[in-house]
Amino acid sequence: MLKLLWREPESEATRNLVASEDVVVVSALVELEVEVQLKAAWLAGRYREAQWRRFRAKLAEFRRLEPFRFRTLPGSLFETGLRQHTSAGRTHCRTLDRLHLAAMAELSLDRLMTHDTLQAQAARVLGFEVLTPGR
Repeated sequence: MLKLLWREPESEATRNLVASEDVVVVSALVELEVEVQLKAAWLAGRYREAQWRRFRAKLAEFRRLEPFRFRTLPGSLFETGLRQHTSAGRTHCRTLDRLHLAAMAELSLDRLMTHDTLQAQAARVLGFEVLTPGR
């Protein structure tokens, strides 16, 4: 989602991939992570408060745009994440990435868009298809 807001090397490829999809599910966890990253960048001086507010407004606008579907998550997310972790063998990913993968299971999704190599590897171990636009 951040690549849709910020200009990064993979932003154009990400926009193109999103535009080609019928549905792009955005979990509450993704929305939280984007909000946290936007605020952290503003507080670190990467941009001014007015730009931070524009980024937040654009994120909120995504709720009304196709192909986005924002979804809440159940409390069982943590048990699913723990179950995935304990059955992952030697494949490791960070806690937040594991929770994203658990969210996919909870929402019955099978395709992940990510630029994170470790998360992609863990997703593949779980049988998810991984999309990495621009790579």
